[in-house]
Amino acid sequence: MSRRRKIAIAAGVLVVVAVVLGVLIKRFMDRNRAPMYADIQEHFKYGSIGTEKRLGVPAPLFDLFPVMFADLLPQDRPGQGYEKLGFLYEPGHKRPIGTTVREMPVEIVGLNCAACHTGTMRDKPGGERRLLLGAPANNFNIEGYFLFILAIAEDPRFTTERLLEGIERQDPDFGTLDRLIYRYVVLPQVEKAFKGFVTQYAWLKQHPPFGPGRVDTFNPYKVYHHLAMDDSIGTADFPALYNQKPRIGMHLHWDGNNDVVEERNISAAIGAGAEPSSLDIPQMMRIRDWTLTVQGPAFPADRIDHDRATRGEAIWRAQCADCHAFGGKKVGQVTPVGDVGTDAERERSFTAELADKQNTLGTGYPWKLSHFRKTGGYANAPLDRVWLRSPYLHNGSVPTLRALLFPDERPAQFYRAYDVYDFDNAGYVSNGPEAEKLGWKYDTTVRGNTNRGHRYGTELPADQKLDLIEYLKTL
Repeated sequence: MSRRRKIAIAAGVLVVVAVVLGVLIKRFMDRNRAPMYADIQEHFKYGSIGTEKRLGVPAPLFDLFPVMFADLLPQDRPGQGYEKLGFLYEPGHKRPIGTTVREMPVEIVGLNCAACHTGTMRDKPGGERRLLLGAPANNFNIEGYFLFILAIAEDPRFTTERLLEGIERQDPDFGTLDRLIYRYVVLPQVEKAFKGFVTQYAWLKQHPPFGPGRVDTFNPYKVYHHLAMDDSIGTADFPALYNQKPRIGMHLHWDGNNDVVEERNISAAIGAGAEPSSLDIPQMMRIRDWTLTVQGPAFPADRIDHDRATRGEAIWRAQCADCHAFGGKKVGQVTPVGDVGTDAERERSFTAELADKQNTLGTGYPWKLSHFRKTGGYANAPLDRVWLRSPYLHNGSVPTLRALLFPDERPAQFYRAYDVYDFDNAGYVSNGPEAEKLGWKYDTTVRGNTNRGHRYGTELPADQKLDLIEYLKTL
């Protein structure tokens, strides 16, 4: 064989190798896949909806952070690691409920619906903790999670070498190729993204703390849309996801700023970290279909005074049903904030300018948003399973149904994120040594936290109010 022919063959082999290698690299870089769960509840807890794109964290770093930066977690909260931020764990799962993993191309951890919509309850101190899928996440401190990431981004230990050393200690299977990919591709991107987070979320440190179970849904969108950040406080409770089918067409979100279930869900997913291009619409539709009919557990029948509840039903129909019963003539509509009298900050935070910007999301996609608007009030929400929606009012400023109807008993301060339930007064226990030890102090004198307003039914005789509370437990 001539020398020229040998060179030609060698060159051909190199070309083939280069092409194959290029194809493999492209396939790796284009990889975008996530685990699928046949069981819808498992998918709700751990399935991806596409939020990893913008606010996700590479899986080895997500696992490393609570170990390497344990001192940056809240030291006064119970539990270990991410439990200190209110994340919930199940046996057999490495990561908490509400976290997902998507390969894009390396494994990225993001949040899903369950992070903000899975609660817990105990019947008594030391009792078994019940998981409540679809309930408000009464433990989860989403602001604490973001502040943890910001603190890491500004920590001197946040260097390539220290991170790689930490990952290798955590994962003995983290090999040479992984190390190269992380050193030269992943970690430079993470460093850039985290520096951006420090700028984008600086406003968090200037606003009152959310605390567990609450979120400022729309102020982050002002940053996303490059609007000027104002001083408004939009903090409100996580809502429940129960029984969405009869809510179709109602004004949704606390201020009723959208009346399309799918638009509300897409907006929430983008707020949690998705981009329009990364949304996993088919999997979001699976979750939507589940929420159309899922019901929370009923109040224990043996804990209801049924004679009082029978009397309370008539009071409910006369005093409450127009605004809060399915089929009521005002249910799902918006009551002006001046009429309902509750804290106005959440309503104020969502501006007409922001509504216009929200309606640009999804331009070029078949699901483009178009129904956001400024309402000037708060939505009259149905009260099905109201016992699981404690604490009450949009900002979670009233701990029990009794305190709601007896306004003189609304405490100026109480403790949230303590999951023992007060079956008599219908709400989570909010005071006492254990609540103070395990809970988070809520102060109604802080801006955005006031417990005023919604005086409907408060002028009833005390005995009738107690009857009404018993009936509300049955919903």
